[in-house]
Amino acid sequence: MKNLDKGTVVRTVLLFIALVNQTLIMFGKAALPISEDQVNTLADALYLAGSAAFTIITSLVAWYKNNYVTGKGKQQKEVLKQKGLTK
Repeated sequence: MKNLDKGTVVRTVLLFIALVNQTLIMFGKAALPISEDQVNTLADALYLAGSAAFTIITSLVAWYKNNYVTGKGKQQKEVLKQKGLTK
């Protein structure tokens, strides 16, 4: 793992947290120990929306950063192919 850059590690950790959080929400569990009495309808809706937004954003960033979707990325992929460093 010493060859991974910090950005990759941070994106991977954030994506893992987002996916665990979203899974907990799908099964009706709160990621934070907040009782029903403490949460009103608006706060609950904001929490769900924020969780969904966090998952979507971290997923898109992880996808974008780890794929060759930009012009520069496509050039990098071509160089890697020429040097036999990709599948």
